Amino acid sequence: MASSTAAATCRVLLPHASRQSLTNLHSSSSSSSSSYSSIKCLKSSSSSSISTLFLNNNNQKRRSSFVNVPARSYRYSTMSTTPRCSASVPDQLKSAREDIKQLLQTKFCHPILVRLGWHDSGTYNKDIEEWPQRGGANGSLRFEVELKHGANAGLVNALNLIQPIKDKYSGVTYADLFQLASATAIEEAGGPKIPMKYGRVDVTSHEQCPEEGRLPDAGPPSPAEHLRKVFYRMGLNDQEIVALSGAHTLGRSRPERSGWGKPETKYTKDGPGAPGGQSWTTQWLKFDNSYFKDIKAKRDEDLLVLPTDAVLFEDPSFKMYAEKYAEDEEAFFKDYAEAHAKLSNLGAKFDPPQGIVIDEAEQFVTAKSS
Repeated sequence: MASSTAAATCRVLLPHASRQSLTNLHSSSSSSSSSYSSIKCLKSSSSSSISTLFLNNNNQKRRSSFVNVPARSYRYSTMSTTPRCSASVPDQLKSAREDIKQLLQTKFCHPILVRLGWHDSGTYNKDIEEWPQRGGANGSLRFEVELKHGANAGLVNALNLIQPIKDKYSGVTYADLFQLASATAIEEAGGPKIPMKYGRVDVTSHEQCPEEGRLPDAGPPSPAEHLRKVFYRMGLNDQEIVALSGAHTLGRSRPERSGWGKPETKYTKDGPGAPGGQSWTTQWLKFDNSYFKDIKAKRDEDLLVLPTDAVLFEDPSFKMYAEKYAEDEEAFFKDYAEAHAKLSNLGAKFDPPQGIVIDEAEQFVTAKSS
């Protein structure tokens, strides 16, 4: 396990709040070395919202202007006078996790924090060797250009929720914070312990963000083919596709963002959190295997079933795992924990290279990390 002084020092982006309206890109320069152009990060003044995980719509590219201009924005600049470590500080990671737990207890934002981590790492392309061109868990989702991708509609609210934690713990990278929040949300909702490692290096510029279109759609013409195309590109297999789909036991789909779901149902009209949307399960803040049970049963019109959900019980290979998880929650938890950990590491560059384990008992899943 690496100590807080083990990693090499380097230049990183540090946030400072601005109460001005959304402005042109702010740049800062170093006194003796080249500087990175800084970029503002959208910050919404709206209340926390809860929505679906990997969920996109083919029309989202035309509707990506849904992201509201915030009343308050964050700008990111380099600090040239005191270079600091790009890997996260273990003690600060532990403290940040406790703050995330408190946030979850008050804002009921488990689903959107899971989605934040997934959408940062889910851009990974195993066929691209170079970092950060390959995408993945590198903190790029904090930049406005990527937040405006159609699949990321509403994630400005997740960033809005955890930005104060980032401000408090400057020794934690965005890439680590996104994945820490995602894993903690699963665990606090009653899900399995995720075997995580940390030390992900952040990208430094919006120019390093991946192009739009790497995340899955919810209603493609051929759902099974589409899921395989997207997840195989990340290096994931059929079992991992089905296991990860089970995280839809948490959260709701909001039609104003994804184009899917009802404005509200009897399960969502009163919250908790901001009311509305359509959930996959009746208890959409509890992590269990009810997602698979409810899709299989098909008996409640107030529960959402997307084409990419239904295909899990239609495609022969997917169905084998979906049936298993509907019957055996313990098997689902085991496979989900491994798949989530693998997803969280995709494309990441770790400093130190072996990563940082903040819980001695954790045994992390091996994944390509450098």
